[in-house]
Amino acid sequence: MLRVILLMVIALLCACVDKTENSQALTPEQMKALEIRVEERWHARIAHDWGAAWEYSSPAYREVFPKHLYVKKFSYTANWELTGVEVTNYYPSAAVASVVVRVMSKPTKQTSAVAKELGAMPRELQEQWILVGGEWWFGDNF
Repeated sequence: MLRVILLMVIALLCACVDKTENSQALTPEQMKALEIRVEERWHARIAHDWGAAWEYSSPAYREVFPKHLYVKKFSYTANWELTGVEVTNYYPSAAVASVVVRVMSKPTKQTSAVAKELGAMPRELQEQWILVGGEWWFGDNF
C-alpha cells in the first residue's frame, strides 16, 4: 500500500513539473504571434470570408481539404464578435498550443421571440494551434 501511495505522489509531482515546463515554453514573441494569428483567423470568420479562414488551416489539413470544399461546410447562420483570446497551454514536444477564444454569438435570423430577447450570447471555444516552420496554424484536424 505504501508503495502505491509513493508511486502516486511521484506521478503527481512529475505532472506538476511537466505542466510548469509546458506553460513556460513559449517565448513572448511566439505568444504574440499566436494571438495575432488567432485574431486574424477570427476576423476572417466574422466577415464570413471562409476562403481567408482556410488560409490559417494547417498545411496538412489544406493538403487533404481544398479551399472549395472547406468553404462549402459553412453557412451564414451566426454572427460573432471577438471578445478575447487566451493561450492556456503549450506542449513543446508536439508544438501544439491550446487556445480559448471568447466570442459573442448571435444568430443572423431571429426566428423566435426568445432569440430576439436573448440577443448575443457569450461562448468560449477551445482551439488547438500547431507551430510548423515558425508559423502558427489552426489545427482543423485535431
